[in-house]
Amino acid sequence: MSGRGLLTIRVGKNTLSFTTQDPTNLEEPIVYEPYLMKSGISMAANLREAFKETTTVRSTAKAQVLLDAKVLMMPLDYFQESNLEDYYFHSFPHDKQLSVTFNVLPDLNAVAVFAINKDVRLVLRDNVPGALAVHLMTPVWHYLHKRSFTGHRKKLFGYFHDNQLEICSFLQNRFKFCNTFDVTQCSDALYFLLYVWRQLNLQPEHDEIHLVGNIPEREWIIDELKRYIQNVYVITPTAEFNRAPATAFDDMPFDLMTILTKGR
Repeated sequence: MSGRGLLTIRVGKNTLSFTTQDPTNLEEPIVYEPYLMKSGISMAANLREAFKETTTVRSTAKAQVLLDAKVLMMPLDYFQESNLEDYYFHSFPHDKQLSVTFNVLPDLNAVAVFAINKDVRLVLRDNVPGALAVHLMTPVWHYLHKRSFTGHRKKLFGYFHDNQLEICSFLQNRFKFCNTFDVTQCSDALYFLLYVWRQLNLQPEHDEIHLVGNIPEREWIIDELKRYIQNVYVITPTAEFNRAPATAFDDMPFDLMTILTKGR
């Protein structure tokens, strides 16, 4: 593998993976290496061990880190970097082991404020200095926002990953709704989707709901949604991204596929 590849480290709640992307390598443009987490030790300790064991890291020139974290969405007009910690820790329980950072979403007139564990950040700085921190929903928001302009119907999007459901909807160049829900049962997911649908006053006979990701009890959820909503769709990455190299990995999360295929 050449040394010009871009390394993407995905740090989930309880998952970790390393992906190298090198378009100049025609035989293997993407190398995807999920890391088997060791129980009983922290994410920072797992990450430190992974850097020792993973060969992918040694063959890359640049790196970005895709992070799963609680996010505070701020209007771009009110964004001030000096006040980020105050706003973030007012919204979420204070944890001295967190370091606050952000991604600007200019197309949506918003800023996604999130935090990274300081021990994890230290391990990353030691091994991939200068790596850019990206909230894992940032590429998904950008992509779904562009997709929301297809056709003339209003759309609600649901992305399943890591036992969570991310629900979002857009109104022109702004979020109409954006929130994360923990889903341990498929009935919870159904409830949240229908609750948000009703809250946004979407029309069952006209508007659309689009699901993507690791959908639990997929057929059951779709059948139940169709009892109330006429237009229910599942986004298939291979078709959505025209069989891009990232879509060849069945176990790769959609957020990782999106950032590899469409960028941030």
